[in-house]
Amino acid sequence: MNQDYIKPDSWSIIEEGFEPARVKSSESLFSIGNGAMGQRANFEEQYTGPTFQGSYIAGVYYPDKTRVGWWKNGYPEYFAKVLNAPNFIGINVFVNGEALDLNTCKNVSNFRRELNMKEGWLSRSFEATLPNDLQVKVEALRFLSLDLDEVGAIRFSVTPMNSDAEVTFEPYLDSGIHNEDSNWDDQFWNTTNVTSDGERGFIEAHTMKTHFHTCTFMQSMCFKDGSKLDVTPTKEISETRIGFTYNISAKQNETLSIEKFAGYTVDRYHDKSELITAAGNTLQKAMELGFTGMLKAQKEAWAKIWEMADITIEGDVKAQQGIRFNILQLNHTYLGKDARLNIGPKGFTGEKYGGSTYWDTEAYCLPFYMATKDQQVARSLLEYRYHHLEKAIENAEKLGFKNGAALYPMVTMNGEECHNEWEITFEEIHRNGAISFAIFNYHRFTGDYSYIPEKGLEVLIGIARFWHQRANFSGNHNKYVILGVTGPNEYENNVNNNFYTNYIAQWCIQYALENIDIVKSEYSADYDRIMDKVKLSDPELADWKKVADSMYFPYSEEHQVYLQQDGFLDKELITVSHLDKSQRPINQHWSWDRILRSPYIKQADTLQGFYFFEDQFSDEELERHFDFYEPFTVHESSLSPCVHSIQAAKLNRMEQAYTFYLRTSRLDLDDYNKEVHEGLHITSMAGTWMSIVEGFGGMRVKNDTLSFEPKIPEQWTGYSFKINFRNQILKITVDQSGAHFELEGDKDLEILVSGKPVMVSPK
Repeated sequence: MNQDYIKPDSWSIIEEGFEPARVKSSESLFSIGNGAMGQRANFEEQYTGPTFQGSYIAGVYYPDKTRVGWWKNGYPEYFAKVLNAPNFIGINVFVNGEALDLNTCKNVSNFRRELNMKEGWLSRSFEATLPNDLQVKVEALRFLSLDLDEVGAIRFSVTPMNSDAEVTFEPYLDSGIHNEDSNWDDQFWNTTNVTSDGERGFIEAHTMKTHFHTCTFMQSMCFKDGSKLDVTPTKEISETRIGFTYNISAKQNETLSIEKFAGYTVDRYHDKSELITAAGNTLQKAMELGFTGMLKAQKEAWAKIWEMADITIEGDVKAQQGIRFNILQLNHTYLGKDARLNIGPKGFTGEKYGGSTYWDTEAYCLPFYMATKDQQVARSLLEYRYHHLEKAIENAEKLGFKNGAALYPMVTMNGEECHNEWEITFEEIHRNGAISFAIFNYHRFTGDYSYIPEKGLEVLIGIARFWHQRANFSGNHNKYVILGVTGPNEYENNVNNNFYTNYIAQWCIQYALENIDIVKSEYSADYDRIMDKVKLSDPELADWKKVADSMYFPYSEEHQVYLQQDGFLDKELITVSHLDKSQRPINQHWSWDRILRSPYIKQADTLQGFYFFEDQFSDEELERHFDFYEPFTVHESSLSPCVHSIQAAKLNRMEQAYTFYLRTSRLDLDDYNKEVHEGLHITSMAGTWMSIVEGFGGMRVKNDTLSFEPKIPEQWTGYSFKINFRNQILKITVDQSGAHFELEGDKDLEILVSGKPVMVSPK
């Protein structure tokens, strides 16, 4: 049974009624972010029930020494932990000396929480009876500013309902925090300075080992029924905490409020000796705008994002809510302002997985950012990997590869591999292919070839060298084979000749060879510079070609399909429909041994190859492979349903495509995999966007031309989305009678619609 407490609403995520058992899930679902930082939806006031406290700063991490394998050759020494940062949202509240704590209140009613997706804010309201029988009404509103992205704003209001009362607000900063996820319970933060300037508080702290220097800061004002109060707080400072205490008397039904501005300055953007000064300047700007002014700017900034990124769905509120939630959280996580940052699989919503970068960015996220931002944002994501090329070469050297072969990490913060499960770290090497594919995908979509001679070709060469060395010749097959791998389907470890891995390896070599020829003939200065650096010879290129031309792909004549891997047909081929529902998800009920011997597929694997390279296979081949593999797929990876949705739509199986779309769009809202309390699945949210745009919209780029094959599920009366294609904005609207295309700008655009050329004129 999936959870279903989130109210269907097209522009908001809404929870009604207070249930302690779902606090952690809601902390994930109502998370907020602005690309520079983010936080789980923890309560501002104290809460003594089970909670997962989490505030995070983009790019700040700790190299937590691994518990396994670090003494073995090539094993990563650490796992990069996304760091729980000092807490700035805290506001302890006391009414007649009694702490406001939803865990100890006698009664809580009219509890309502809302994440307003359209305007980018989080609110909470409730009425509560405290242990001292005082009844209060509470309203809280907070957001992380998109414009002033170092600061968050909170307005917290308390109204005594059944008598006059003395209300105490204690806004505080606290750097004495711990990670939920830690290998050795190390101390991650070193607090060096806790200080104040008037009503401003500052905590300077840096991470151990990585030495990221931060200043957490705050300033507050109090109000009675909307009028600013002149109230002087008392101050309390300890080694890792600073708090200000405001005592205010309120008559029955009078509303007392505190407005708190707080956030982080980081040495990524300021000199570490200037962090307090920078924090003061940021507070000055926030105070001048005030809460209302900042909220107005927030609404305008989000309106601008939605203007381009929104997808509308008519006639299906849950589907509409799902896609907007996904688009919102992608924008919470990454806005493309800083090319040194990337898109972590949990974003700012939890600590599982560590690292900030997986192959998910190239395989799933790039298309979303290419089409809803401008191409510079997508190019920044490619450049991120270029800047890590030397580290990728080092990663390969540790495993015994040579001559500039590059193995990009499965998980990283700085280009260094920091994932420490051997069957993934050493074997899930298909990730290398996604990085080459992203370069191809970027050029195909934007038409911008300049990235390849400037930077991309060096990446393609390093990756091709890796594949050439990783394959070995099999006398048995008289072909080149790739042994001991894990494909995208992580429910098969240490297998031989995973179809997807072999296919993308072959393609990477061919694509590198093709681009070496283009750069040689058309960008001779770049070619000479690169060849001088990488020392590529004709005999080496001939060796690459030999591997690519003779790659082995396991195939079943009986089923007329490529096999996931050599041993797939040796398994007991019992389909998912025969699985007892009480055993799902199998990763939470079965031993790993049992999973690995089963035929069950965690995510599209062979089908992932058909998704990337669909032009190289016929529709009949796709249908055959889809029908063979889909019945064995349990979709226990968040990255799985979107690929199946796109392919089901291509095969005109709209009911199936719709079911998979709902699963990907509401994966977290409905908690399909029973793990949302750990954080959201950010990178797969880009797959949800692809399910509509590439699935139902049928968008592709064919021969340099934007192409659509629009379809619509019967559950919808219509849908629309926008695409920024080569700096021309095209809006696509589809309803049950057909498709409509609208172009912004001043020049015509020729597109293909269901295979036929159509000229779209502006307006």
